[in-house]
Amino acid sequence: MRSPLDGVTVLDLTRVLSGPYCAMMLADMGARVIKIEQPGNGDDTRGWGPPFIEGESAYFLSINRNKESVTLDFKTPDGRAILDQLIAKSDVLVENFRPGTLAKIGLDHASLVERHRTLVYCSISGFGQTGPRRHEAGYDAVIQAEGGLMSITGAPDGPPYRLGVAIGDIVTGAFAAQGVLLALLARERTGQGQLVDIAMLDSVAALLTYQAGTYFATGSAPRRIGNRHPTIVPYETFAASDGEFVIAVGNDDQWRRFCAVAGLDGNDERFATNRLRVTQYAELRPILTQRLRTETRQSWIERLTAVGVPCGSVRDLEEVFSDPQLAAREMIARVEHPTVGALQLLGIPIKLSDTPGAVRTAPPTLGQHTASVLEDDLGLSPPEIAMLRKERAI
Repeated sequence: MRSPLDGVTVLDLTRVLSGPYCAMMLADMGARVIKIEQPGNGDDTRGWGPPFIEGESAYFLSINRNKESVTLDFKTPDGRAILDQLIAKSDVLVENFRPGTLAKIGLDHASLVERHRTLVYCSISGFGQTGPRRHEAGYDAVIQAEGGLMSITGAPDGPPYRLGVAIGDIVTGAFAAQGVLLALLARERTGQGQLVDIAMLDSVAALLTYQAGTYFATGSAPRRIGNRHPTIVPYETFAASDGEFVIAVGNDDQWRRFCAVAGLDGNDERFATNRLRVTQYAELRPILTQRLRTETRQSWIERLTAVGVPCGSVRDLEEVFSDPQLAAREMIARVEHPTVGALQLLGIPIKLSDTPGAVRTAPPTLGQHTASVLEDDLGLSPPEIAMLRKERAI
């Protein structure tokens, strides 16, 4: 079966997380991704750790599968000539340099568009290519703070928290991949490429959804409320006798079923509707806390699941990746890495029935494909490649 992006070549000039994540999503769906890395050091995340597996960073391995690595110093004349040839052969270029950096060496979209009118050029940055803050660098923790996520994450009487993953980088990478796909679709109709401008601040702001809606409706900024939901009750974490679990009662019918299992009065007028449960939260919460701590979480989960009340344990990653559901959904992939050997990676969450993506190849070692790309794609001879290495252009 063909993958949906078979025949699409992506030149990946990104590093760290947002850009590599975008390029990996495209690679998973069949695009050929050529990752350009600085000779000697490569992507910054190759040095991030521990943990390292046989010298390879676990961080880097998690977001760079299905790619080819070419080491290239495109600030040298020979390196720039090679990059120009690769651009001419590419459908997509993805970069996450600070705005203005590539313009200094003629590699921004405006400099390339006249010669490469079909090129989809994706720029990922902290604050975007326009606006008064466009020249500022973007880092996930800063963007989670500046984008409002930290202000609504954490206990009411505690400090703000960033999420346990770099969600600002990850959602930016996902939006960038979506933008590239939309630009490729538009190119099918117009024959023209275009600039895809993705900002981390925009991406995190877009996550605020109903929290932003609350602010727009009331003029008051939402505050941290721990694990509870601002407009649904009960919808949060509770302590059972042996650990924490989550109950997510989404409507009044589920509330009555929950009460039947919990031995509570489902017709109590104080809590009969979700609106009442939200307004009477301070009165309801102690009742639920006292009742739910009397039994194990597995007992509650089995009984509530049986009557259709959404719930689940708060699990660590060992428990998560032992779940047969993830195995059935192929969310744990296994590949052979040239130095690591057998390597486990996350699978692909997008399931297409006719043109599925695939984890085809392991994350590349630094410069693993330099010689093959220069020889097979650009027609350079082994002596020419050796000379480029000697000159440190590659």
